[in-house]
Amino acid sequence: MRVEAESHFLPIGDAYEIHLRRFPGEGPMLLLLHGAIENGRIFYSRSGRGLAPWLAGQGFDVWVMDLGGRGESRPPIHSGLHYSQTDSIRHEIPAAMDYLANQRPGVAQHWLAHSWGGVMMTATLARYPERIPRVASLCFFGSKRRVRVWNWQRLLYVDLIWCWLSSLITRLVGYLPARRLKFGSDDESRLSHAQGKAWVRQTRWVDPEDGFDYHRALSELTLPPALYLAGAADPALGHPEDVKRLMAESGQGEQHFRLLARAHGNQKDYGHIDMLTAPSAAEDHFPEVAGWLQRQGD
Repeated sequence: MRVEAESHFLPIGDAYEIHLRRFPGEGPMLLLLHGAIENGRIFYSRSGRGLAPWLAGQGFDVWVMDLGGRGESRPPIHSGLHYSQTDSIRHEIPAAMDYLANQRPGVAQHWLAHSWGGVMMTATLARYPERIPRVASLCFFGSKRRVRVWNWQRLLYVDLIWCWLSSLITRLVGYLPARRLKFGSDDESRLSHAQGKAWVRQTRWVDPEDGFDYHRALSELTLPPALYLAGAADPALGHPEDVKRLMAESGQGEQHFRLLARAHGNQKDYGHIDMLTAPSAAEDHFPEVAGWLQRQGD
């Protein structure tokens, strides 16, 4: 059964507003967050497929977030706007969390993310530990912060395209037009690209705007129970070993790692994007994710 979706727009100060796409259900609330050069459409298609509508079909109340300037958030990214990762961590994600809580007070809230979205959500909890009890669980798909794996794909996609070529284009254009260049589904602001590039390379996890030490904060915290999924065919953007590195620096909480691979019973070796978009995902590992969420709500 297809779930009818609805859009909500949440003001962030007087400057802009973020878009939340809701797939309504009566069960626990889920907040889904995309990664870099993406938007919330990674979780749903125009035809009604994807993780968000699938989970809504299982009874969950699913909310998909577009970070500032991405997707249907307004205004879109251009050279005169300066959205940053720090803005998302300090303002956008907390505002979305509070908005969901106001919609259905007292209902359990779970956070799910793809790729860099997992880094942003983890950083939010590190900065605001008083919010941790309000999050029942975490579930991250291909999320990594540092890239330490060495192979030709890393050299091409991370070092050459993301760190060198994208930096050059961003300096010339004023933002990263990844959608027009066809190496991303959405654009990235100058600040968010620069900050993300720095975090990929740095050993310590420190905010470039105010010096907040996420690394130290997380070492003293216990985060909600977390499920980290990685694709066996994801050589660079969310390599299983780099996913495990994010786990290792994400506090003392309960953590589970799942490799999506034929060798582990899946229908295929999944990559960075098709772990969410492949037709087989709905019968392969989406039910495992739903089971995880249901168990954390017990």
